[in-house]
Amino acid sequence: MNSPAAGPRPPDRHDLDHKLDELILREQAASLFSTVRSGTYSDIVVTLVFGLLMYWQTQQLVILPWIALRLFTLMRMPQKTAYFEQAVADKNLGHWINTYCRELRLNTALWGLAPILFLPDSIPLTSIMVLVIMAFCMGGVLAVAPLRRATYNLLLPMMLGLILGLLLRPNLLNLSLATFCVAFLIAVLRFAKAQHELLTTALRTRFEKAALAERLEEQMRATEQASQEKTRFLAAASHDLRQPLHAIALLGAALEKELTGRPEQSNASRLMRAVNVLRHSLDTMLDVSRLDAGVVVAARQPVALHPLFQSLNQGFVSTANEKDIQLRLRASPLWVESDPQLLHRLLSNLIDNAIKYTQHGGVLVVARLRRESSKRKTAEVWIEVYDSGIGIAPEQQTRVFEEFYQVGNHGRDRSLGLGIGLSIVKRLSLLLAHPVELRSVPGQGSSFRLRLPVAKPVSVSSFAADRTLPPQRLLAPLHLPRRVLVLDDEADVRDAMSLLLAAHGIAVQAVATAAEASMALQIATAAHDPFTLLICDFRLADGIDGLEVGQTLAQEFSGLRLLLVTGETAPERLQRVREAGIPVLFKPVSAERLLQAMA
Repeated sequence: MNSPAAGPRPPDRHDLDHKLDELILREQAASLFSTVRSGTYSDIVVTLVFGLLMYWQTQQLVILPWIALRLFTLMRMPQKTAYFEQAVADKNLGHWINTYCRELRLNTALWGLAPILFLPDSIPLTSIMVLVIMAFCMGGVLAVAPLRRATYNLLLPMMLGLILGLLLRPNLLNLSLATFCVAFLIAVLRFAKAQHELLTTALRTRFEKAALAERLEEQMRATEQASQEKTRFLAAASHDLRQPLHAIALLGAALEKELTGRPEQSNASRLMRAVNVLRHSLDTMLDVSRLDAGVVVAARQPVALHPLFQSLNQGFVSTANEKDIQLRLRASPLWVESDPQLLHRLLSNLIDNAIKYTQHGGVLVVARLRRESSKRKTAEVWIEVYDSGIGIAPEQQTRVFEEFYQVGNHGRDRSLGLGIGLSIVKRLSLLLAHPVELRSVPGQGSSFRLRLPVAKPVSVSSFAADRTLPPQRLLAPLHLPRRVLVLDDEADVRDAMSLLLAAHGIAVQAVATAAEASMALQIATAAHDPFTLLICDFRLADGIDGLEVGQTLAQEFSGLRLLLVTGETAPERLQRVREAGIPVLFKPVSAERLLQAMA
């Protein structure tokens, strides 16, 4: 028994914390090393000014070696930490941090040594020394606060040296200053701790947000990949199902015509009804792919609602009567700006959905004019579809527009459809820019509202009731071509097409490859009995593009028209068909539609 492939293991919380700690430490190190150069230059200036002032006032020779040693250590600091950029990227980050802390400790220890070596007896000079060392502590603690170790290496050598120097020369002033320095050291350590925690928390929050954003992006990529795989699977499965169904539909139509007037015709009619139900389900899934591919283009124009409602009423009144519920579409003189065929399809799906989920009561469709107001800058027409059905719970109202999601149909009752109708409604509402709103109370029914722009009435309102996408007018056949060449790699489709066309008095030849098609066309042309129509499949054997083959043959043989037939549902392939501008039918094709297209 094969076990399902395990997906990527989510990162452990301990691993995440460890990774965050590393990132925070590197950021702290980068902050420390970034201030080395500027801090060193300012320290050199202060050392020279302070040291020379003390030597000038006290004439203590020990100050001169102290100045020299200070300058030597200050020059070491940039050299030792010259590669602070490497400290952030280097795996041996601890070595660089230790180097920094060691050099910082040596630097500040020399400041702490100054009060021990040459603390002046003068009150003003003593005050200057205390103030300089404290200023260094306060200024430096802000720079080294990101790292706790650096804070201790900065503060303790300077302040402990200052306190010791004051205590070694005991008098009232020095003892008072030593006490004040102890209090100052405690306060600065607490301040440094608070600053360190604040900065660390800020860094952790920043990196956690970055990690969360990264994981979210990974999830989005995984979701997008899953969606693409689902689309490819559905496209492949749909194509493979459409091929035999197309052959069945054509064979059934040929059989039904052959059995006309015979008792067996009723069985053929029942077979065709079942085939049509299956074809309608596949066409519904195809609609989603065609809308996603951008194959459907809205042609907006003024649309009168009265004839639109009349057509919808005629299309659904028998279905409502079969369920013993009422269907009412109130007459309306209003006009809207929309695509008449796509609007008809959108409302058809809403009404069909309402009827399916209504067992008692009825369905009401009304149109109301909403004039300009403070909330609406322009006048609108609201088309509302009310039903007294089962209703939709609040937590399900956002999901009913998803593909294959159905309320209260856990058993997948086929009579309730596939659960794609409202998904098509959502796509059409976006395509037409007609916002759709849903209100529902479980057990009391639902209402869907479409908001459409108002249009000025015109003399004629064209409207087509064909329910396929994109809509095409169903024209009565004027005349059928005399000779037809069929190019399809499926043997069953070739046989079914030949039988159907032959039953309607059409001379037909079916071939499987482009080479056979070219040869047949050459022979017919040489015999002065050319083919006038080429019916070509979009996807031929071995991945050959039927669109390119058909276009090439149509250009090579003048007078040859091309009709493309395909079971494709992949959005990118449908987009190519649309851009080519070639007449196309989608498998499974009914006999009536095929003959009308041929005519």
